[in-house]
Amino acid sequence: MKDIYAVATGETGLTREEIQKALEESLAGRGCKRVLILPPDFTRLHSNAGFVTNVYYHLLTERGAKVDIMPALGTHEPMTDAQIADMFGDIPPDRFLVHDWRNDVVKIGEAPASFLEEITEGLWHEAIDFEVNRRIMDPSYDLIISPGQVVPHEVIGMANHAKNLFVGAGGSAIINRSHMVGALYGMERMMGKDHTPVRKLFDYGLEHFLKERPILFALTVTTAPEGKICTHGLFLGEGRNCLTEAVKLAQQKNIDFVDHGLKKCVVYLNPEEFHSTWLGNKAIYRTRMAMADGGELIILAPGVEKFGEDREVDRLIRKYGYRGRLRVLEEFEKEENEDLRENMGAAAHLIHGSSDDRFSVTYAVKRITREEIEGVGFRSASFNEMKKRYDPDKLQYGYNTVDGEEIYFIPNPALGLWMNREVFL
Repeated sequence: MKDIYAVATGETGLTREEIQKALEESLAGRGCKRVLILPPDFTRLHSNAGFVTNVYYHLLTERGAKVDIMPALGTHEPMTDAQIADMFGDIPPDRFLVHDWRNDVVKIGEAPASFLEEITEGLWHEAIDFEVNRRIMDPSYDLIISPGQVVPHEVIGMANHAKNLFVGAGGSAIINRSHMVGALYGMERMMGKDHTPVRKLFDYGLEHFLKERPILFALTVTTAPEGKICTHGLFLGEGRNCLTEAVKLAQQKNIDFVDHGLKKCVVYLNPEEFHSTWLGNKAIYRTRMAMADGGELIILAPGVEKFGEDREVDRLIRKYGYRGRLRVLEEFEKEENEDLRENMGAAAHLIHGSSDDRFSVTYAVKRITREEIEGVGFRSASFNEMKKRYDPDKLQYGYNTVDGEEIYFIPNPALGLWMNREVFL
């Protein structure tokens, strides 16, 4: 198939009709009988992948195809019925499958140690297994559609494309080790960029082990001013080129430069999307290159009620805490800490979620105690008290003045990347 790119000419974004037309064109000439769609989960609500999935579902079922939908959960919790209805509309709930990253996967190959040493500049010395959900390899599916948003990402540089397969629908080996590769290489060296070590790893897996599978990527580039999704571009294709073009647009739309290092930044986490620090720490990842040394990051997190998305990861976060890259690596090497070595994704997350003492992080929550928050290395504050001072309903995106003090407000950290212009330009 020839790639199909639809890019909005104005700031209002593509219309639903324009998106539907492009999706219809991508199915031209395909006689599909059984289709698997792998959209992101509710944590990517603003990707517009919900609408894309809904359109594909109806187009395909009207042509007589049986369509299964398996949200690319990665290590996240399964979506609730309410989340499914909110994100995907009128698709029948019984069409949805749940990805089990620990048990429901098969190994399809490995990247050799020599390749990892080359792409990480000698920082990683072991082979890495590729595991994906068994359904991706099921020959009865004559089309696999992978929708999702290309946006700056702390582990890979720019999210989506093959990441949706190897992490969103991947197994513990590839998830854990790819995250650790990214943590060792350094997120500041990767965020907002395309050809990072982790991206090269996933490109390798796609080229060597999934080339024969009928995979169609449907990549969006979106923003969400005032919470309303604006789709700036839709990139449809079966190879790498659609990602390359989507990255170029996402770098324009999803990277914001601030004029100077932020002394105080306030980030709001929508309670419908963010229930854990595993997800909520996007507030740290995406702002760390904009924060001034000695600055303060305040995270308004009314829905955060735990640390990890599953019980074991939650336990590891409570045990080791967000205490900086060097401390985590020190703990990782200790013989007695086998539990951390067996969960490299958690170790990488602990590295990503720390400011390395360069700026302070205050979590303002409702449902976790002060002792628990401080126990993992953050400062703690009452959400209700912080909201009185920094009301997200009254603050505007960007610079604000509160009680004579300049603050920078971000209503949703998942949609962008913020950098200090003085340092990075």
